[in-house]
Amino acid sequence: MFTSKVFVFAMLLISVSCRYLNEDQRPYLVIEDDDSIRIFALEDEADDEVEELHPVRVRRQAHGNINTNPDGSSNVAAKIPIARGDSNVLSAIGSVNAADGKGGFGSAGAGLAWDNIKGHGATLTGSRIPGVADQLTASGKANIFHNDKHDLTASAFATRTFPDKPNFPTFDTYGGKVGYMYNDKIGATLGAAHTDLFKKTDYSAMGNLNLFKDRTSSLDLNAGWSKSVSPYLPSNRWEPSGGISFTRFF
Repeated sequence: MFTSKVFVFAMLLISVSCRYLNEDQRPYLVIEDDDSIRIFALEDEADDEVEELHPVRVRRQAHGNINTNPDGSSNVAAKIPIARGDSNVLSAIGSVNAADGKGGFGSAGAGLAWDNIKGHGATLTGSRIPGVADQLTASGKANIFHNDKHDLTASAFATRTFPDKPNFPTFDTYGGKVGYMYNDKIGATLGAAHTDLFKKTDYSAMGNLNLFKDRTSSLDLNAGWSKSVSPYLPSNRWEPSGGISFTRFF
């Protein structure tokens, strides 16, 4: 059951994104093709140049990706547009994580995603962790700054978990992160998430280096540190993590 707390959180995320969208009142030109849409500002000066606003391309057709994990398992995600306008797309989404190729998987989920041409978005998803729990998650993101070289995005989420174990209470996890990317090659993220039931807060600082990317595939190196702070944990130290991820787009 989708609780009022998660519902209000999701609505706040969407309203913040919409309010940000309306701040720019300049006239603009939308260019649409079969695959995506882009937006340009129309300047008052009588010249042939137009300024491109937030050159974030919103995919207009069904697409997805497959990437690998260090343990040899795979993650699969797909997005299928079901409604679209000049600057917004509503899609059905689905994913399977940590699939071992033998029918087993770590989690699977499905839901709805809203994407805006300026890089804002929100999702509502339900997922299943076999033998552990069901989860319902509301998340949102806002593109703070974007030009030809730099991209800065903030996101937040709230998750309610429904454990399979009898008499074990449902619990909420909420958090967010800030991500920066330079020239679509080098990036970093800072994130935190908190779970009240366990009095636990997770922190992460990660970096990403894109080694190769074209229209069909991407090879990335990820490295960073993470830690969990809780009175129930014996250690609160920062632990290193990282790996190489290969993603195939379809």
